[in-house]
Amino acid sequence: MMMMMTETMTAEMQACMEVCMDCHKMCMETMTYCMAKGGMQMNKDMMSMMSMIRDCSEMCMMCMNMMMSGSEFMERTCMLCAEMCDRTAMACEMMSDDMKMMECAAACRKCAESCRSMQMMPA
Repeated sequence: MMMMMTETMTAEMQACMEVCMDCHKMCMETMTYCMAKGGMQMNKDMMSMMSMIRDCSEMCMMCMNMMMSGSEFMERTCMLCAEMCDRTAMACEMMSDDMKMMECAAACRKCAESCRSMQMMPA
């Protein structure tokens, strides 16, 4: 059953959705940043990282959509989003000398934590 849950949406869900949106935006900004660096730095590792960041961004959006619709898969989607955000954060943290990558890592960590808090939320 797909319906907006705005009346029954908890403050925790709303907060998680905001954090997911922030992470989605940061991942998109980071991808743009990486593409702008381009050139000789665009090796296989960077392409792989950009793919991971893109996937994380998409998962954050899906997670938000699942929460908004009150999907029965919300909890599992949030857990997958948390896992993807953690992995993306780890990858970004490998470039600790790059401030943009560290900002992306922080947004991903925050999103992962928020998504994990949805584990006990009713769908």
